[in-house]
Amino acid sequence: MNYLGAHVSAAGGVDQAVKRAVEIGADAFALFTKNQRQWRAKPLDEATIEAFRAACTEHGFGPGQILPHDSYLINLGHPEAEGLTKSRTAFLEECRRCELLGLSLLNFHPGSHLRKISEGDCLARIAESINGALAETAGVTAVIENTAGQGSNLGWRFEHLAEIIDQVDDKSRVGVCLDTCHAFAAGYDLRTAEACTTTLDEFDRVVGFRYLRGMHLNDAKSEFGSRVDRHHSLGQGNIGLDAFTTLMRDTRINGIPMILETIDPSIWADEIAWLREQQAT
Repeated sequence: MNYLGAHVSAAGGVDQAVKRAVEIGADAFALFTKNQRQWRAKPLDEATIEAFRAACTEHGFGPGQILPHDSYLINLGHPEAEGLTKSRTAFLEECRRCELLGLSLLNFHPGSHLRKISEGDCLARIAESINGALAETAGVTAVIENTAGQGSNLGWRFEHLAEIIDQVDDKSRVGVCLDTCHAFAAGYDLRTAEACTTTLDEFDRVVGFRYLRGMHLNDAKSEFGSRVDRHHSLGQGNIGLDAFTTLMRDTRINGIPMILETIDPSIWADEIAWLREQQAT
């Protein structure tokens, strides 16, 4: 069984994200533990930590059902020393916030070479950044999200993800979050059940399902292979519903949070209910 939810707002405190997940019938959720568009944040105080932990306990959310996301500003493959140091410091702080909240996963976009260093050098820097953060924390797994490949962002090929993982020292604390919109925009077809299964087979061959720690379930406004990241509601974009039925029924995907980042929060409860129906059939 997989856990279904959405990326909910933490406005008013991280404990409020738990309540918002409950309101849409979720048994998983994603959140930002700080403002995703700022480098620094007020440290988590004991009251905030306790409120979050208590809300998770009350509503039955374990660490494996929660997929926090780090700041969009962080670039763990930054080509310049100042930007790399700043990103690594911020990423370590994100890991420590997860530790304090009792969370075991941290989802992040791998990074960008900004056309100043080679892909290989950038991927090595990302792995070094992960190694540094894992060495200074305990219990938090770094979950690399595949990207659509906009601009100079890496992670849009499964081979990029595999190359990063290969250079991470502690393989037990690194994983992947597979985003359907990003994969489709990057050129991995999902438009039919057969195409979706072929893409999953490719993921298994290159990366391996043992590293799959979460998914983002999004349809795509963007065109196939366009390398443009534009999400849509399930069944309303260029991927269509067959992919999501296939994903819910593939037994290789098991026990992970599957998170909506679709564009209309008012129908998240309906989308979650529909996904559950596919899983149960």
